[in-house]
Amino acid sequence: MMVGELHAGDPRAAAAAGTARFLAQVDPARPVAVAAHFDADGLSAAAILVQALRAAGRLAEPVIVGKTETPWDGTFAARLLALAPGGLVLADLGTRPAAVLPDMPTLVIDHHRPTGTPPAAITLSGHGLEPEPTSALIAWWAVGALGDQADLLWLAGIGLVGDMAEGAGFAELADAQARWGKTALRDATSLVNAPRRTAAADAGPALRLLLACDGPKGITKGEGPDAEALRAAKVEVREAVEAARRVAPRVVSDVALIRFTSPCQVHPLIAQQWRGRLRDKIVIAANDGYRPGWVHFAARSASGLDLLGFLAKHRPAGADGRYGNGHAQATGGALPLPVWDSFIAGLGF
Repeated sequence: MMVGELHAGDPRAAAAAGTARFLAQVDPARPVAVAAHFDADGLSAAAILVQALRAAGRLAEPVIVGKTETPWDGTFAARLLALAPGGLVLADLGTRPAAVLPDMPTLVIDHHRPTGTPPAAITLSGHGLEPEPTSALIAWWAVGALGDQADLLWLAGIGLVGDMAEGAGFAELADAQARWGKTALRDATSLVNAPRRTAAADAGPALRLLLACDGPKGITKGEGPDAEALRAAKVEVREAVEAARRVAPRVVSDVALIRFTSPCQVHPLIAQQWRGRLRDKIVIAANDGYRPGWVHFAARSASGLDLLGFLAKHRPAGADGRYGNGHAQATGGALPLPVWDSFIAGLGF
């Protein structure tokens, strides 16, 4: 499904043009609410957007999703409305057919497989482009509408490293590495990604550093409380991974299930680790300790199978928008326990 404006012609120019049209709809006396995911890509996209908007004289406020939260939850909408925004940006949060704030000028910046077309929104979706840009890179292209953003390129680099490690050959990453250092970008990305995997899932320290620093070494060499919080988060996540990786998989047909209990969001890391060892299996790492009464899971496979299609085929009754989003080779979801039991029974467990 091709959704949005980046698929015809130059996506960089299209991103800037779409952003200019979005801003023309927004009352400059009211803030732009920048809603974003809490991983390195989403946080970097938010930092790029907020800094560029503020530098251009616009009001902008970041709003980051919390643990188990989605933008389509009523509580999140209430947080957005409390800002009395004139416009809304959704960065790295998925592309769905439902509006987050109906009748609000909206710009969607995303690279996951769309599940529909947002009504009346300007949509900058990288899904289907080759190579596929991350949300932070699309955000950097987008704020080109506001002038030269060369000093923010390191943030786009963090988003690229966070979601695709080597950046899929984008020249922007090579430029960022040449200016700020490959190791510094990689280490900063690891630190920025850590808090969202902890039990508290507080991405506040990471966002504050991304907004305040002028390069990745401000994060890796920082000595303040936010930098310390990121280092502590890495230790907490490392210990949670070590505990979960000791759980042996159960295999039924072509599915390997690793189920464990942890308050940390380490199920994607466990799925990725076992993916390399069980290369002919669909690996599902399931965590029943992340949220009471729910099972959060990650699915990975080295076989090339379309995992979004696999989950769609096995979608249980009662699954909601938290199920089966993301990428063909990296997806997952969250299900209430009774629905989870139905799901795995359908898989033969």
